[in-house]
Amino acid sequence: MPSIDLQGIGVDLPIYNSQGRSLKSALLAQTVGGRMADDRDRSVVVIRALNDVTLRLEHGTRVALIGANGAGKTTLLKVMAKIYPPTRGKVNIDGRVVSLTDINVGMDTEATGFENIRMKGTLLGLKPPEIAELIPKVAEFTDLGEYLKLPIRCYSQGMMLRLAFGISTAIQPDIILLDEIIGVGDQSFAERARERLSNLIDAASILVLATHDPGIVTRLCTSAIWLSQGRVVETGSPVEILDRYSASLHAA
Repeated sequence: MPSIDLQGIGVDLPIYNSQGRSLKSALLAQTVGGRMADDRDRSVVVIRALNDVTLRLEHGTRVALIGANGAGKTTLLKVMAKIYPPTRGKVNIDGRVVSLTDINVGMDTEATGFENIRMKGTLLGLKPPEIAELIPKVAEFTDLGEYLKLPIRCYSQGMMLRLAFGISTAIQPDIILLDEIIGVGDQSFAERARERLSNLIDAASILVLATHDPGIVTRLCTSAIWLSQGRVVETGSPVEILDRYSASLHAA
């Protein structure tokens, strides 16, 4: 069965060429929401983006990540996607993962649309026969036509997102990692994108969603994790965690 097992995960992000404990350093720390890690080299500031996070998510999990901007939600999703290797701890992922945290990752602007489909298919772990089956499906879904023969640097931002979304969601994953519900392209394509994403979520074994929208949390998720300064504060039902998180904001 698909699962995500994180044991004592810590992620330290070094920021180079900053001036020690300057105002800039303090602002950077606030921006990512982590804590400043002490470092003898004052030319490097280290942000502790995640600190001792232990989670186990199993089949059937629909979990929302709740917290302020910079609480560590996106960093945690990128650890689960194996984009960020943890500084400490162990990550064990069982199942095919599709990460929609940054769907442009792996796209080469000098390559054509067709070439990007092949490259992204390889990054998704597909074999050559599977990639061959993927190409016409992505071409039909994105409706980019002859543009697929051109380097994607010629694309508009909307076309780029359409292609990236079409590739990333062309296969059914076991685990979906989602950073907000993304909007893609014009209204007609956005409707198709929402329908596809809804179908993928329904069929997925595990959904991990970071969002600030309480309506989406209560509609899609059955549990929630509250993060603050890179730590897990509390886990529970979506309504319970949203209420406690909201209360903490009013008390601050």
